[in-house]
Amino acid sequence: QVQVVESGGGLVQPGGSLRLSCEASGFTLDHYSIGWFRQAPGKEREGVSCIDSFDGSTYYADSVKGRFTISRDIAKNTVFLQMNSLKPEDTAVYYCATAPLITPQWTNGVDFGSWGQGTQVTVSS
Repeated sequence: QVQVVESGGGLVQPGGSLRLSCEASGFTLDHYSIGWFRQAPGKEREGVSCIDSFDGSTYYADSVKGRFTISRDIAKNTVFLQMNSLKPEDTAVYYCATAPLITPQWTNGVDFGSWGQGTQVTVSS
């Protein structure tokens, strides 16, 4: 059974950092790509970052480029999202999800299945 579980969210001050984890089970990261998405109250879900299963290529939304870094540990079957220079507008529930491959439309999330339960990230002073 393909499953992903997010962890690492919390409350952080503006300018601070958090590292989210997405632990995978039922599959290996060299067979499925992983995407991070977020949804703030009253807003649509948006793609944040993803990492390709084949070669580890990474992709980012413009809003997080230069601040967020996605990576994977194949041995631990876990994907990480390092978030630096956090802003109040980064506040949202963050989800990870699986996809067989990354397409140019990855940010809309329609190619992704097996979503996790989400982890809350709150950036506030």
